[in-house]
Amino acid sequence: MKFKIKAVMIDLDGTLIHTAPEIATAANEMLTSLGLQPLTATQIQGYIGEGALTLIKRCLTHTSAVEPDPVLVEKAQPLFFEAYARIVATSQPYPGIETALKSLKSIDVKLACVTNKPAAFTMPLLEKSGLLSYFDMVVSGDTLQKKKPDPDQILHICKHFAVPVSQSVLIGDSKTDIEASRNAGCYVFMVPYGYNQGYSIETHAADALIAQVGDAVDLMIV
Repeated sequence: MKFKIKAVMIDLDGTLIHTAPEIATAANEMLTSLGLQPLTATQIQGYIGEGALTLIKRCLTHTSAVEPDPVLVEKAQPLFFEAYARIVATSQPYPGIETALKSLKSIDVKLACVTNKPAAFTMPLLEKSGLLSYFDMVVSGDTLQKKKPDPDQILHICKHFAVPVSQSVLIGDSKTDIEASRNAGCYVFMVPYGYNQGYSIETHAADALIAQVGDAVDLMIV
């Protein structure tokens, strides 16, 4: 099956770039500064995908079911941001990503990066990794009032590109990406190697499962 596509949106963490090691380092520096026990890199990776604040809260409580003390969150947030800012740009793209983006740029589609990561982290990371120039637009977690899984970022991108939402696709790695796509009404292609908070990607309805981002080209009619 092939899909009529005019705009391709790609998630950042766990799809384009392997950011988990640096996020784990910054999160554990935050926890240590607060006098709390560090977590394993695997635990912290399971908290990635819904923005920095959610990540911080989960590192403090080890669950999404309990809200941490707001005073503790207020102390923790600048500690994480300061630690992560020092190392954010050292994360590396997954193998084959630059080739995939070149392939997407060679066909007649608009290309956007859409992420829940704050812009202060997103832009240096994309620039340092050499990926920024491939994108016609970047929408970060604080560009709008709402972020994935709300549809606002996707709708904003499609409006900017003057492309029907029904002719756009989000390439991502998590249930958050699937939910955002369904809420917006666009297609969603999923890669299997990213951060999906412990869920099996096969248990969620995607329009296609692709081994790597570049495989999306073969599924599109432009």
